[in-house]
Amino acid sequence: MNLVFSSSSSPSVSLTKLTRTSHPRMLVPALLVQAHQTRRGQTIVTNSSSSKVIDPPPAAQRRLAQYHPTIWGPDLIDSFTTHYTYESHATRWEGLKQNVAKALVASSTKDDACSILKLIASVQRLGVAYHFRKEIQAALVTLISSTSTPSTTNDLHTAALQFQILRENGISVRSDLFNKFRSGEGSFKDSLSNDVEGLLSLYEASHLGMPGEDVLEEAKRFSSKNLKQSMATILNDDNLLKQVEQSLQTPVHWRMPRIEALNFIDIYQRDDSKNLALLELAKLDYNLVQSVYQIEIKELSRWWRELDFKSKASFSRDRLMENYLWTMGISHEPQFSECRIGLTKFVCILTVIDDMYDVYGFLDELECFTDAVIQWNMEAKEELPEYMKPIYIAMLEFGNELADNIFTNNGLNTFPYIKNEWVNLCTAYMVEARWFYGRYTPTLEEYLKNAWTSVGGPGAMLHAYLLTQGSQLTKASLESYNHGSQLIYWASLMTRLSDDLGTSKAEGERGDVAKSIQCYMEEKGVSEEEAQDYIKGLISYSWKKMNQESAKPSIPKSIVNMCLNMARTAHCIFEHGDGIGNSIGVTKDRLISLIATPIPFR
Repeated sequence: MNLVFSSSSSPSVSLTKLTRTSHPRMLVPALLVQAHQTRRGQTIVTNSSSSKVIDPPPAAQRRLAQYHPTIWGPDLIDSFTTHYTYESHATRWEGLKQNVAKALVASSTKDDACSILKLIASVQRLGVAYHFRKEIQAALVTLISSTSTPSTTNDLHTAALQFQILRENGISVRSDLFNKFRSGEGSFKDSLSNDVEGLLSLYEASHLGMPGEDVLEEAKRFSSKNLKQSMATILNDDNLLKQVEQSLQTPVHWRMPRIEALNFIDIYQRDDSKNLALLELAKLDYNLVQSVYQIEIKELSRWWRELDFKSKASFSRDRLMENYLWTMGISHEPQFSECRIGLTKFVCILTVIDDMYDVYGFLDELECFTDAVIQWNMEAKEELPEYMKPIYIAMLEFGNELADNIFTNNGLNTFPYIKNEWVNLCTAYMVEARWFYGRYTPTLEEYLKNAWTSVGGPGAMLHAYLLTQGSQLTKASLESYNHGSQLIYWASLMTRLSDDLGTSKAEGERGDVAKSIQCYMEEKGVSEEEAQDYIKGLISYSWKKMNQESAKPSIPKSIVNMCLNMARTAHCIFEHGDGIGNSIGVTKDRLISLIATPIPFR
């Protein structure tokens, strides 16, 4: 498909509420992280005494971020097409799935742990594991009941790969199994330094670590050092070299699944030991799922045009496709169309409100908007400036419609949850607006206490959970959602820190409120590079905490997957800078691959 990008657009019943669990201050080795407080406990300061319509100040006095126009015009989106459909490829698709399922069953009966582990790892990385959950679980149960466990094998590659796959699938495995690969002094044996495949598996496994697992920290240092040194010795093995380079840049555990599927298809097809049915299934499934994405984004494009925020809120980022990338990253499997569509609407409205608080709105206007969100009724819009009214109406209609649909289908009143997240979000935005107008730079601790909410993570996770549960959403499942509060916190914090690393330079030049890097620089008197290293350390620690929380059996697997995927998507979007505000480069290329261009194959 030839894509022609446009640049002519202007820039543009009742249930008890979930209880927020308080989290005490946590001391981290070499890091100090303030864990989140109960968001209900935050002080909400509003200008409730104001009852008159605020006259908008002259437009020339307002700040503008000068975001580039959208490059994804409606005509371009409507032109997306593919000849890959489930109807036309059903027979071949089902046949390939049966062949792969048989291969998984056959491999699990062999006395060859490495073979079944490599097959499971390939199925997962190729993005088709959702078809084979039962087969994978059965194979892993068979594997851990055999004598070939990671604690008994002397092969580093097999032990590390099994450790990684067991933890990825929620099966408990101790990290001290790696002690057998260490010398009496505690360091890893020098004899392992030339085992590139084993080192690569060890490096990947180390990123499944939890706080206090020092052996995995040592494993990460040892494998990273030796992998870098080994690169000159594997120049004749392009496939292995590529995997080493990619892992040192971003470990598999941190990668957005859909992008990793496309990446690993290229790697796997060059593997001499590949399963041809699995490779063909991965390509066909990628293209079929892409056809679902095209249908969804066309529907969303019509909704976005009807809102007309391009003219009604021209100060904000016009980023429908980029916001869809967020939701595709969080919940990528084809059966979750309702989630991706609803969550994209949430993120689009959130983005406009975020820009209003961050850049365009004046403090008294923002106080008034925050108060209106707390009131949550159409009458409150009369107190708002004209430019805020369509934004407020869009938020209310979206939230009310979602709550009404869930009540109709499930008999549950989720309105208090939905409203609560919007109130929390706008209250957090208001805190940052007061900091900006007061020219106040908070400490890093102050900043993070607010920023994990203002990034939108908690709101996104609630909406994603409500939208993915369907008929299975019950009062009990709503209560189980609360078990994931700490996981949601750490995933949101990771998302915020990744966002800050990617956007702080542009936002600093624009004069926006200080982000984590600037807060730490001013508080500690350090350089920007030192502050960035510190923030990267917090990100690594946040991943350990997410791994720890993910292993808790009380947390629904759907919440675990969505939280991990939100963190992964944040890393992907902000890896090369602000992938939303400035979305012409890497973000554009990724969206073309994910939505517009199928993988060619016979």
